[in-house]
Amino acid sequence: GVRLVESGGGSVQAGGSLRLSCTASGMTFAFSDMGWYRQAPRKECELVSSIRSDGSTSYGNSVKGRFTISRDNGKNTVYLQMNSLKPEDTAVYYCAADYSRPCWGQGTQVTVSS
Repeated sequence: GVRLVESGGGSVQAGGSLRLSCTASGMTFAFSDMGWYRQAPRKECELVSSIRSDGSTSYGNSVKGRFTISRDNGKNTVYLQMNSLKPEDTAVYYCAADYSRPCWGQGTQVTVSS
């Protein structure tokens, strides 16, 4: 079956940067649209950014200009470069394939302190 493993989270101060990675297996990665989601305590799951199989990207309004999504089909990996982090970016971050089962699985914790 499909397996997605997120990594790269951590604790940073406001204004800092982190780079998240999500490595996929059990699927045809190059043909899949990939997305990064996040869920903060007591909040709904939120789509942060997505990258389609053709490389086109989209971002949520709250992260535009600060986050960059990219993919390496040779490594079956999608990345999320997060710059100028804010305390409100604090959440568990998840990746998902083809918009299926967002905010599901282990995820990776991102904590931004002010």
